[in-house]
This record gives sequence, structure tokens and C-alpha cells, in this order.
Amino acid sequence: MIAAIILAAGESRRMGRPKALVSYRGLTFIEHLLQATQHPRIGERRVVLGAHADEIRAQFPAGRFSVVVNDEWEKGPLSSIQAALRTLPPSGIDGIMICPVDHPLVSEKLVAALIDAFDSTGRGIVVPKFQSRRGHPVLFRSTLVPELMSAPLDVGARAVVRAHRGEIVEVPTEEEAVVLNLNDPAALARLGE
Repeated sequence: MIAAIILAAGESRRMGRPKALVSYRGLTFIEHLLQATQHPRIGERRVVLGAHADEIRAQFPAGRFSVVVNDEWEKGPLSSIQAALRTLPPSGIDGIMICPVDHPLVSEKLVAALIDAFDSTGRGIVVPKFQSRRGHPVLFRSTLVPELMSAPLDVGARAVVRAHRGEIVEVPTEEEAVVLNLNDPAALARLGE
């Protein structure tokens, strides 16, 4: 089983409103990611909230995913990853897929391709690659969870990626969404409708 962790705890200062609730083509960013992570191998989904937890939680019915509130969201994304990891079952998880809310437009097809590469290669880290750039979501083998839990907050999950360069599988994709960081209104406006 794979656990998907959707990171939506930040302040969204540049966007001016919670990114999780920004709508694009009829779905909020969170809904886009929930849709993309509907894969048979994904058995746990955690949405990590922080700065706007009450406002975001009020918009979604219970049961579609589990909410984790990170009271230390100001310490950065790794603190949210760690908060979610602490809530996962102690066994039965093969991998952790990290989905930042500001990269919401990835497809179910891409998620499936990442999972296929994860299952077929046995490598520790799977990343999508658009042209020459690596993007999101990133899939970590569960054996790397202790390192994610102990990585420096200021470096984040990149510390684990850097420490395991030889275990990375890059999955080529034509989906620019893997590198589109939608963190302000201008980035969203460039997409058009």
C-alpha cells in the first residue's frame, strides 16, 4: 500500500487565500490532488493543514481523506510531512507519495506511472521529470521514513533525495504540471481556463 500526503498547511501569503481552496476548472486544488491519487495502490490519504485548517476543513466532507493538523506549519513543508508520517499505520505501507498543494494539476495517469516505476524498479525514490526538470509528486520507499523524520527542517525532504542520488528513478512526462508551482494569482492567470 502507498500513502499519499497532500501538503496544504502553509499560509498561502502570495496567493492571498488558502491555496487548497483555489478553484481551477471547477475543482479546488485539494480536489484535483484527491482525484489524481485515486489509485488502487493508494490506501491511505492524508491532507496536512495548518494556517487555515478550520476554513479548509469546513469545505470538505469527512471520510474522503484523513486530516492532519500541523501546529508547527511555520517550520516548513518537512514538518508537515513528519506530522502526517506520525499518523500512518506502523506496518503495511510500502511507499509515501508527497503531493504539494501548489502542484495540483498532475493527472491520475502520471500518478499511475510513478507507482508503476516504484513497483517495477524497487528503487528508493521516484520523481517525475518534465524536459530537464524534476517535479512533484515524489514517491519515497517506506525504508526512507526514518530519514524523512530526522532530516533538517531547513533543508527538508531534499536532504533525503540528495543522500540517495543513486536510488532515484526519473519518470519522463509531458505533463508540465509536475513543475508548475501555482503559488500566486499571476501563476494561475498564466494558465488561463
